[in-house]
Amino acid sequence: MFIKVRLISGFSKPLWYHVPQQWHTKVQRGSLVDVPLQKRFVPALVEYVAHKKPTSSFVIKDINNLFAFPADAHHNTFIKKLAHHYNVDYLVLIARTKTFLYNKEQPSEPQQMTQQTPPTEKKSYQLTEEQQDAYATMAPTITQSKYQPFVLHGVTGSGKTEVYKELIIDAIKQSKSIIFLLPEVTLTIAMQQRLQNTLPTDIPIYGLHSACTAQERKTLWQQLIDGTPLVIIGVHLPILFPISNLGLIIVDEEHEVGYQEKKHPKINSKHAALVRAFTYNVPIILGSATPSLQTLHNAKKHNWPVLTLKQRFSGAFPTIKKVLLTKDRKRPYFWISSNLQKAIEQRLLQKEQTIIYLNRRGHSFFVQCKSCSFVIDCVNCSVSLTLHANDNLHCHYCGYVKKMPTNCPSCKKEKDFLKKGIGTQQVVTILQKLFPHAIIARADLNTTKKKKEWTTTVQQFTDGAIDILVGTQTITKGYDFPGVTLIGIIWADLSIHLPMYNAVETSLQQLIQVAGRAGRHKKNSEVIIQTMTDHPALEFIDEVQYLVFAQQELAKRKDVLYPPYIRFACIEIKHANPTIVDKDAHAIAHQAQQIISTDKLTAQLYGPTTPPIEKVQKIFCKTIYIKAPTWRIMLVIINKLKNSKYTSNWYFTPS
Repeated sequence: MFIKVRLISGFSKPLWYHVPQQWHTKVQRGSLVDVPLQKRFVPALVEYVAHKKPTSSFVIKDINNLFAFPADAHHNTFIKKLAHHYNVDYLVLIARTKTFLYNKEQPSEPQQMTQQTPPTEKKSYQLTEEQQDAYATMAPTITQSKYQPFVLHGVTGSGKTEVYKELIIDAIKQSKSIIFLLPEVTLTIAMQQRLQNTLPTDIPIYGLHSACTAQERKTLWQQLIDGTPLVIIGVHLPILFPISNLGLIIVDEEHEVGYQEKKHPKINSKHAALVRAFTYNVPIILGSATPSLQTLHNAKKHNWPVLTLKQRFSGAFPTIKKVLLTKDRKRPYFWISSNLQKAIEQRLLQKEQTIIYLNRRGHSFFVQCKSCSFVIDCVNCSVSLTLHANDNLHCHYCGYVKKMPTNCPSCKKEKDFLKKGIGTQQVVTILQKLFPHAIIARADLNTTKKKKEWTTTVQQFTDGAIDILVGTQTITKGYDFPGVTLIGIIWADLSIHLPMYNAVETSLQQLIQVAGRAGRHKKNSEVIIQTMTDHPALEFIDEVQYLVFAQQELAKRKDVLYPPYIRFACIEIKHANPTIVDKDAHAIAHQAQQIISTDKLTAQLYGPTTPPIEKVQKIFCKTIYIKAPTWRIMLVIINKLKNSKYTSNWYFTPS
């Protein structure tokens, strides 16, 4: 037997190897093998199996070893279903798991996957009546090994995690493993530590992220092979792992767009979790204070139980005050209203804490010449550079950095720039001037990607050592800061007007989540919403009214046929040459329209069009959108498009 492999290390050229007799029945497409390369052995993924020696002049060596794989009877079926939906070779998805497990490079900031804190016994906690009812409804499905989605709609601070913990304990007692998904790595680390501190010490808990060492990954893999009941926490990878004794899937903050991967194929981990729960016959919990409209629609359509937690475990809901920035002009800084300034002063006097939310990092959105209106753009991407406090201009898409010029690159006029918009760094600078004695910290991608520093910041803020925390959407979910009694939202309508059909939904969810950080342990708390426009959606930031908003927004979607009432997909065409991209995009659109017409398919085609950001890392892009009533229709179009060759790369993403 002979196999063609690709090295896990990323070499693109396939290599041929011989398989000794003892492994003939076990080696198949997707297997992981150890192969000789020069003077070392390296892991490789089997791409093709042949029973005859390939015609070649080179010597074909024997493989060294076949890596063990957990005996998961459903894994292959699940991966193939997922690959079919996203129109990719299933080997691509298998490679993701194995690349992670056998990557020997050490991370720059290693985090322990296993317990970091001294072991403690599970803290006694009495579920509230609402929590007990929710738990009692879901628990039997673990024993029954039954596919059943549950929507756990719990207001912020209602204790959804306590319900999760009881279900985890039940699953472990039945020798079953749990996949626990969260939408961000920072939340993964925080939840791992929280569960380790409160669950029984004999429950293995693994936080799966890029900072795990090679040895820690191998330890996890061995436990999967042994069938050890365990908890795996992460964003994307856990849902792809083979787990022979899977008994429960939890998707917390299920509404979050973070579950959609940014690189192709853009797998949505929440969707993958539903496919996996169905394939494995296990219950799945979709938890959120602001359930997505898609989930609410599916719950009604498929009769999924919606379990509600309407009361906070402690504290009280904050009062909400809206401030129009265009009217409140008598203040030293435009972005800090007099209402917000007074409220922060009061909290500082009372030794209470404040969160200031703005979903923009950096100092200013962009820099523009006063004389000729020239805007300094990235050389690699079709976006303006963001000014940071160190006088550097950054691209938040490709990482390009340059010093702020002294002269306009266009008209050459000296130091005549407008710094427009505001970012988290500028907010910190303003607050330091207004409140020089306050201790202020920042939480955005620039700070949270440094895992150790961010963990320290979270602990200090939790302990009350920081007075004001300025952050982006990183702080909008999952965290419980007991001392926070004031939330200030700098620019509430910033994302509402983005050109996306779900912009209002996602914006409101973020605002409700960040507002929910206030008053979780104290009675008197406040949220001040600063906005440039009085958008109707801002009336629903009181999370008790969220379902009213959802009903209204669903009615609008139904009228114009947008998801969840229609299937929606995007084709992205990419190439370094904009002329080639444009030519191929029009050719693909023409061919797709011909397929729709010839096959008499019920589908609508839009585009090609230029996306809001046309160029990223010197690669140009055009987009084509498809609307159809079923995925089957989508896949008919895509499968026929695959038969044609284009110079550009093109990618299909269902949403």
